[in-house]
Formats: sequence, structure tokens, C-alpha cells
Amino acid sequence: MSPKEISLALDSLWVILSAVLVIGMQAGFALLEAGSTRMKNSGHVAGKQILSFAIASLAFWAAGFAITFGTGNSFIGTEGWFLKEGKGTFDSLAWANIPLSIKFLFQLGFAGVSLAIAWGGFAERAKLSVYFIFGTIFTIAIYPVIGHWVWGGGWLGTMGMQDFAGSTVVHLQGAIAALVATVLLGPRIGKFNKDKTPNVIPGHNQVYTVIGGFILWVGWFGFNAGSTMAVGDGFFGYVALTTNLAAAAGAIAAIVTAKIIVGKADIPAMVNGVLAALVAITAACAFVEPWAAVVIGAVAGSFTFWTSVYFERKGIDDPIYAFSVHGIAGIIGTISTGFFASPRLVEITGIGKAGLVYGGGFHQLIVQTVGVLGAMAYVAFVSFIILFVLKKTIGLRVTAEQEISGLDISEHGSYGYPEQLDPAFIHSSKTATP
Repeated sequence: MSPKEISLALDSLWVILSAVLVIGMQAGFALLEAGSTRMKNSGHVAGKQILSFAIASLAFWAAGFAITFGTGNSFIGTEGWFLKEGKGTFDSLAWANIPLSIKFLFQLGFAGVSLAIAWGGFAERAKLSVYFIFGTIFTIAIYPVIGHWVWGGGWLGTMGMQDFAGSTVVHLQGAIAALVATVLLGPRIGKFNKDKTPNVIPGHNQVYTVIGGFILWVGWFGFNAGSTMAVGDGFFGYVALTTNLAAAAGAIAAIVTAKIIVGKADIPAMVNGVLAALVAITAACAFVEPWAAVVIGAVAGSFTFWTSVYFERKGIDDPIYAFSVHGIAGIIGTISTGFFASPRLVEITGIGKAGLVYGGGFHQLIVQTVGVLGAMAYVAFVSFIILFVLKKTIGLRVTAEQEISGLDISEHGSYGYPEQLDPAFIHSSKTATP
């Protein structure tokens, strides 16, 4: 094999392995969300991850990938439907020397993660039919538009916005959709008292939450380091380093912050601190020095816990804390490069300019802020329109009786834990003869 062929083979292998890691994050979300919600909804919450990824796979193949990366204008791609490749169709990804099929699978993982984040705001009270409709529209008309703006040759990319692996493109988008859903659905039954003080609705299995969080931590190496789409210069190792340092700082900062604010070293808070730090470093991993990665991770982990408490006290019932973990941290991470982008790393990546700390002035900070505000406005507006129409037509929320009995039984006809929750199963077990 020639050196060029060897390079192609290695790059292709690396990116397909990274795609598997990113797609495998769906298992992490399944455990994290099921563990963080009640037993009566566990099967539903876990199972919707398979449904979600199946919907995303078909919708992204048919149209989402083309709108994100296809040749078009500054706002959307207009070519490449059903992965039909022509001359110059996917020039925005021409910098990566791997087959289009592998590029698609890798980017599909990102779209699937963004949709999984959005579902956090729907948890424990949304109709199953809403997942089909909103999931399809999100993957075609919401996620790809911001993706094109930043990564597909759109106006934010032209401005030099630094979002290496998607703090805004992936995480902030999903978080804004989750927040809109949370507001339109309203709180779960029993979450708030008449005086509007919140009640704690604990998840049923902290072990699942921890394992899910760790699976996501590992998957993030594919998410961030895989975004180099190459192995030749070894830069993917540097990206993995900053990613891991941020996650570690987020874990410690979050559990310390929880101890200070609520007096307990809260385990779910620690897990969310890891995730928030990973969300934040996702934009910055290729642009900042290791010390800055630690700062970014610690700030995200700490601030995310505080905002989750704050929003709950303001009457927002976000069961998985999707907006705090992925939204607030996504904003922090995207804005952070405006302060901490290193001149040497900007030169390596060729994207944007150095940050304020290095004497780069306010230019990059302004670009990052415009990107965040533009993405938030678009996603919030389109998500609200879609969900408002669904609310007024088929309805967003299951009935009170269905919510109380649990979505496992009301939507799927069986419990995830039949021994604990199904009276008929318990009765038959007691009366059965050996």
C-alpha cells in the first residue's frame, strides 16, 4: 500500500471507531435518564433512545445531512438528498479524507445525541406520538440548519465561529428544544406544592445514573477527538487530553458546589458536573491549553448545579436538568474560546482568532456570542411553533391517569420492573405452586 492509501485506511478506521463511540452514547443516555427518573417510567425512558436513534437515522439520511453539509447558501444546504453525491455536493466536508458513508455515520451520531438531549425536557409526561413527529422535524428542520450555519459553509462558519465538536451545534440546540418542551408541557404531577415550592422526585437508581454518566464520558472521546477525522498528526490525542481534564474538573467542582449549597455531596450532581464539563469543552477542546480546559470544566460543573437549583425554584420542572447540563454549559463552552483560544492552536486549526486572554481583543468573543444568540433564537422559535401546534392538535401530554400509572404501562403495556409494580404479576407469583 502507498502512504496515501495507508493514511486513508487509518483515518477511516479511526472515524468509524469514533462513530461507534458516539452512537454508543445512546446507551449512556438510556441508563442515565432511566436511573434519573421513576421506576414506573424506566422502560419507556430507556426504550425511547432506540426509537429516537431510529428516527434520527432515517431523517438524517433522507434530508438532514444534505441540509447540514450539502452545497447551498449561507443558511441551508440544498443538495445531497439521500446521500446522493455529485461534484462539489459535500465540499464542506472535503477536508476529511475518508469515504462519505463514514462521514455520514459519524455526523449521524451527533444528530442522534442532540435529539436525545431534547427528550430530557419531555420525560415522564409526553405522548409517544410526539416523539415520532417532533423527532423527525427536529432532525430535518432544526438541528441541520444550525449545523450548516457553523459547519456546512454557513454564515457563522464564515465569521470564524469556534465550535469544534458542537457545544452549540449539538448540545445547546437539544437543550433549547428541551426547555421549550418543559415549559409547554408543564411540571409533572406532584412536583410543586400550592405555594410553588418544589418537591424532590428522586430517580429510582443512582447506580444506573453513574454508569450512564461514565459511558457518556468514554463516548465523548469519540465525540471530540473523533472530530479531527484524522490520525496522521496525532492532534486527536491532544483533543482527548483537554476533554478528559475538563471532565475531571467538572466532577470535583460539582460535588463541592453541591456540598456548599445543599449540604450534601450529591452523587447525581457529580455526574451532571462531569457531563456539563464535557459539554463545555466540546466547543473549546481544540482551541484551548490544558489549564484553560480545567478552568472551563470546573466553571461549567459548578455553575450547572447552581442553575439547576435556581430553575427548579422558579417553577421549571426539567427532570434530567437538560437545559442546565447541556444549555448553560453549552453557552459557557462556546463563549469560553472568546477568552481562552490559544494563538498556537488557532493556527493549527485555522479557525477564528485568538481569545481575549492572549491579546486577541474582543473579536472572537463577539463572534461566539453572536453564534450562541443566533442558534438559541432559531431553535427556540421553530421548536415553539412545532410544539405549540402539536399541543393544540394532538396534544403533548398524556392524561393525568396515564401519568400517575406510569408511561411503561400506559404507553407500552408492560412495566420495566413487573415484580415491583405489576399487581397481577405479584399476585400470580404468590399463588403459583412449585
